Amino acid sequence: MSSPTASPGQGPVRTVLVVDDDADLRLLLALRLKTAGYATLTAESGAAALALLARETPGLVITDLQMAGMDGFALFEAIRQSYPGLPVIILTAHGSIPDAVAATRRGVFGFITKPFEPQQLLQQVAEAFAIGGVRSQAPAWRSELITRSKAMEELLRQAELVASGDASVFIQGASGAGKELLARAIHRAGHRTDAPFVGVNCGAIPENLLESELFGHKKGAFTGAIADHPGLFVAAQGGTLFLDEIGDMPLPLQVKLLRVLQERQVRPVGATATVPVDVRVISATHRDLRSELAAGRFREDLYYRLNVVSLRIPSLAERREDIPLLADHFVRQLAERYDKPVHAFAPAAMELLVAAPWPGNVRQLLNVVEQTVALAASHLIAADAVQRALHNEAAVLTSLDEARRQFEYDYLIRLLKIADGNVTQAARLAQRNRTEFYKLLERHKLDAASFKPAKMP
Repeated sequence: MSSPTASPGQGPVRTVLVVDDDADLRLLLALRLKTAGYATLTAESGAAALALLARETPGLVITDLQMAGMDGFALFEAIRQSYPGLPVIILTAHGSIPDAVAATRRGVFGFITKPFEPQQLLQQVAEAFAIGGVRSQAPAWRSELITRSKAMEELLRQAELVASGDASVFIQGASGAGKELLARAIHRAGHRTDAPFVGVNCGAIPENLLESELFGHKKGAFTGAIADHPGLFVAAQGGTLFLDEIGDMPLPLQVKLLRVLQERQVRPVGATATVPVDVRVISATHRDLRSELAAGRFREDLYYRLNVVSLRIPSLAERREDIPLLADHFVRQLAERYDKPVHAFAPAAMELLVAAPWPGNVRQLLNVVEQTVALAASHLIAADAVQRALHNEAAVLTSLDEARRQFEYDYLIRLLKIADGNVTQAARLAQRNRTEFYKLLERHKLDAASFKPAKMP
């Protein structure tokens, strides 16, 4: 396989992937294309070509029709599904007019019969690049979102369209799929790009602190408020406020957030005056908010205020063609951080990565790659290293909801032990009223009486 290199004075590199199970013909085609100023990549089969396409971005594919295993038409169909804008030229020694007509109707760019005239081939190659253009690097606003997935490209197209305005954007997606990266991309693509981007996880901050964190507080507003705090809405003035896991926001705070969005002003805790704010709000959640609406856990009026434009980011399992790209990107980053001479994953190791279920999405993939790089002892990461890392992840990874339930259960038990089963005291320590605290105990099937000290005889 040759590396894409530009000829002197040519400008952007034009790369052609040549696929043929005949090594001599493969070499001949590569030489003719190089002589004409093109860079080339080569593959000996359709399967090898698809594996290569997961890592490289040629502007054109030239493939033989008759090949063992996957033939040229099957390869074209696979390319059309995953890379719909990539032109394909098919070579065949068994060409006929009906074949050519059928091929072009299916979307094949060109159909050339062997033996072919070199000029005929080069003319079609030039036409393919003239029509399709040269594939370029991703624009800066979306550079953190590494993808070649059709679904992700469509999502980013929508994101760029919505970025030009100020409409509230709601991002739906599983934990670890990259919701904050998408929110940052929208911010960078819009007219607020020079103003702050401020993010907060609504599920990670206790309810009694979240209001102050969002809207600010005045000095002395509550115990511990030793100075004025402007809040995140004010901190994001002129820019974008990203409310992650908005589905975890308590109902009382949802009312106050709705008022801020309607009136475009905030009143800090303990203040009598309001502060005008000009921010774009992007919100996200892994929850199904329609189910939360039906259950009465999320306000319908706030939902429609936030959900002016809705975007859904696909899970990593829905865009497996991105796994090799992401894995190689993470390897390069982490090898530099850990000062390791690691270059890539062995083919068998990459197959394991592509086939894994990835319940933790891109975040989990990054963790697995980091484990393998940290323990790597050679230039290639072997399959057994990936197996160990995946096994370790499976052993420790639980869903976010399960992790929260377990934390809440352990926390309640600690409180009841400290309070000797006294619900009033335990509720006070948790900064909750007795009614709410009893509901928590019922949810976790905990009996406060069982924590009371035994009576002395």
